[in-house]
Amino acid sequence: MSRTNFKELLDAGVHFGHLKRKWNPAMAPYIFMERNGIHIIDLEKTSQKIDEAASAMKHIAKSGKKVLFVATKKQAKEIVAEKVKAVNMPYVTERWPGGMLTNFPTIRKAVKKMSSIDKMATDGTFMNLSKRERLQVARQRAKLEKTLGSIVDLTRLPSALFIVDVSKEHIAVREAKRLGIPVFAMVDTNSDPSDIEFPIPANDDASKSISLILGIICQAIEEGLNERKIEKDKEPQPKDKKIMRKELETKDIPAAIIEAIVEEDEEEEAEADEDVIEESEEEEEVLKLGDEAEEEL
Repeated sequence: MSRTNFKELLDAGVHFGHLKRKWNPAMAPYIFMERNGIHIIDLEKTSQKIDEAASAMKHIAKSGKKVLFVATKKQAKEIVAEKVKAVNMPYVTERWPGGMLTNFPTIRKAVKKMSSIDKMATDGTFMNLSKRERLQVARQRAKLEKTLGSIVDLTRLPSALFIVDVSKEHIAVREAKRLGIPVFAMVDTNSDPSDIEFPIPANDDASKSISLILGIICQAIEEGLNERKIEKDKEPQPKDKKIMRKELETKDIPAAIIEAIVEEDEEEEAEADEDVIEESEEEEEVLKLGDEAEEEL
């Protein structure tokens, strides 16, 4: 069963394309006709593409992977933030930070710096700074929150991107293509769908059109997440490793197996220590911000 119908798409203005002189010939298969110098999108193909994209999105969400939504144009920002936040997916609605995908480790360091500043505020370290230093740190925190606050939970590269207006977000498309990340996108008659794995021919300028299609995609993601939750609830919960170790010690188990479990626990502790060291280094870096600012002045 289709997730939408012809009337819904028509009422939302999904069929309105750009002026004929601004069209991209690669969009010819998705154009129904021309009227008053404006191209009209074929809504039958739009409906078909929406169903394909929704089905793929549901599968991605069910597998526990993340989808990054990108929409920096004015009419799409609030819609994306509202609908995507409801399904707990990362999104970018401010300027696309160049190298966000191709240089992802650097972006993660910036996100961790936000966590480090927050930790300083809770443990009292922040109050030990001078007024100038606190001002510098607060400004940096606000700047990071504005650009990266919506991707805090994105600990690894996303499994897919959903883009509103591929012409405006061409850098994001290029980075995704370079890394082999599939792209879902709303493509208007002035866009090139050749680099998009799941193109949805639609009006990417009207807020109603954006809201309708994003709503369908987010609903599919929610369905996938709910199915994943149901399946996980049916699975037996794994035992804690320390409990398993104690049980093994009381039984006639070869020492090599017990030793392997001990090694796993030690590796986990070592990783935790590395995280603590990394956080302390970030705190030191934040403390130096005030001194650097004074030197510049």
